[in-house]
Amino acid sequence: MGKRLTGVLLAALLTMPAVYGPRLMAEPKTSLREQVIATERAFAKTMADRDQPKFASFISREAIFFSGETPLRGKPQITGAWAKYFKAPAAPFSWEPDKVEVLDSGTLALSSGPVKDPSGRLIGTFTSIWRLENANTWRIVFDKGNDVCN
Repeated sequence: MGKRLTGVLLAALLTMPAVYGPRLMAEPKTSLREQVIATERAFAKTMADRDQPKFASFISREAIFFSGETPLRGKPQITGAWAKYFKAPAAPFSWEPDKVEVLDSGTLALSSGPVKDPSGRLIGTFTSIWRLENANTWRIVFDKGNDVCN
């Protein structure tokens, strides 16, 4: 009985990290990283395409964008404030991810990169936090832009 109990306890201890440890990713980290890169590029394309409804589809309902003195809280406030960027026929700026990292849990990701004016001049950088809300559906939950220091 002692050996059997020891075996059961040992098996329980060995399986505890799988049960109580960090959630393992369903997909390899590289695949999730590529999903976030593709999502960030598609999000940026909405600005180039002047497609405000599609832009809004990438924003989580509880997102926070840091713009100006007061953060924009929630999808309606963000899309309302960003409507001005969709009025002109040409996009006032563009962005592209150059760094993307995904948590080992596969549920949150950070993207950052340059923001450029229509002539291609660097005018800022962005940092965004993306959350996996459904299978293969990443939505932005935090966004912060920074001007370039001259």
